Amino acid sequence: MNHGQQIAGQQFGGQQIGGQQIGAQQLGGPQIGGQIINPTFHADRAPHQHVEAYQQAPDLQPPHRQDADAYWADKSAEVMRDQFGIKPKVNTNSYRTPYPPAYDLISLPNRYKVPDFTKFSGQDDTSTMEHVNRFIIQCGEAGNRDELRVRLFSSSLSGSAFTWFISLPPNLVITWADLEK
Repeated sequence: MNHGQQIAGQQFGGQQIGGQQIGAQQLGGPQIGGQIINPTFHADRAPHQHVEAYQQAPDLQPPHRQDADAYWADKSAEVMRDQFGIKPKVNTNSYRTPYPPAYDLISLPNRYKVPDFTKFSGQDDTSTMEHVNRFIIQCGEAGNRDELRVRLFSSSLSGSAFTWFISLPPNLVITWADLEK
């Protein structure tokens, strides 16, 4: 006679008389060859159904890390539409920077104060070369990093020059050289 608490076989309590279990709880249900056939905690589903569902799950990783925000916004809209029949508002005026979103996460130099840049609209007699050189000088220490120059550049634009900048496709400008083209 055996009185319960078999850990490997997951038997707790009860007695075993003549090879038969009496009064024990066997966690996970009956087993064949060490595999659970029908778990008691999911009596309506066999374990292989969970594995199959997991294997058929769509890949939820965005194609590019820099497009993660847009990807998850699209996924959320898709779930709202498919699951609940809700169509999100289409915001045609949403603004996405022409540079990678990661540039906005780069810290400015310690104790750096963003200058009040001289504005360029493209409407006066200031040349683009003059404006770019003035901008780099005004950037000071932040002008040493391509990413910060690209990020701060829009602060030096106004009017039609700013409209041009915000109309550039997302992630078109990766380096300062891309912006100078």
